[in-house]
Amino acid sequence: MSIERRAFLAAGLVFGALGLPGAHAQPRSSAAVPPQPGQGPGYHDPRSAFKPLEEREGVLSWRLLSGVTSKVEKKKLVPQFPAEVERLHQQRVKVQGWMLPLEPGDRQKHFLLSAVPTTCNFCTPAGPEGLIEIRTSTPVRYTLEAITIEGLLAVLKDDPYGLYYRLVEGQQVEQ
Repeated sequence: MSIERRAFLAAGLVFGALGLPGAHAQPRSSAAVPPQPGQGPGYHDPRSAFKPLEEREGVLSWRLLSGVTSKVEKKKLVPQFPAEVERLHQQRVKVQGWMLPLEPGDRQKHFLLSAVPTTCNFCTPAGPEGLIEIRTSTPVRYTLEAITIEGLLAVLKDDPYGLYYRLVEGQQVEQ
């Protein structure tokens, strides 16, 4: 076993023993293994202090967005979007999720929106199918609670940062 793997397991055991959220200890049964942070649509830890998002009328579903698959073309992963997702390109939509700031300060105009809350300051809570890059017209106050943003959605097929979705001209709306 590599040193990195031993350190990872030891950290997970320590965090798990302390009851801290974000503990990444490996379960013994492979059937119960949740997705790893930074992969897939995200995993809402049942120990989280935050309730999972509920599907809402008029708000874009993370279930739909996370239906993307990928294939390898010329040594590169290329997203394959369902037709229903492709039809959302350049459409005005509402999305809900948790803010992951990309700039310093308590008011953000550029951030990521995640399908699940983060449980670790150093982990991405989801893969690209569970994140949306957001650019707003007016700053949005940082909060630990879920927020709803309305704006113009871009479905990205070849983003240099590996993102699948970007929302521009965003405005925070009341939940």
